[in-house]
Amino acid sequence: MRMKKWLTAAAIMAVSASLAIAMPHGGEGGHHGEKGGYGEKLAQKLNLTDTQKQQLSNDTAKLQSLKPAVDSQMAQLKQLRDAQDAKILSILTPDQQTQFKAIQAERAAKWQKRSQQ
Repeated sequence: MRMKKWLTAAAIMAVSASLAIAMPHGGEGGHHGEKGGYGEKLAQKLNLTDTQKQQLSNDTAKLQSLKPAVDSQMAQLKQLRDAQDAKILSILTPDQQTQFKAIQAERAAKWQKRSQQ
């Protein structure tokens, strides 16, 4: 059962990453709420021509149709993660809880930093 949860989480993350990369240039739903998202940033950094951008375009209709399923699964993943964190906290000593919360804050800061790059 545990392996199934990890495989499901990995699949969700893979689909999410695909959607984030493949979102339409300049359209809604960019990476972390930005317009254009990762694909547009990558195109800028690589100085792609309009022709190259067009050649790299994806099936945006199909990607958009998958977005609700991915969002739902991401919400489920968050619920599972939150439940696991609550379970961990319930078995830790007060000192361990403090350490665990510090680890969580550190990880959140790393993710925040990554998302701003």
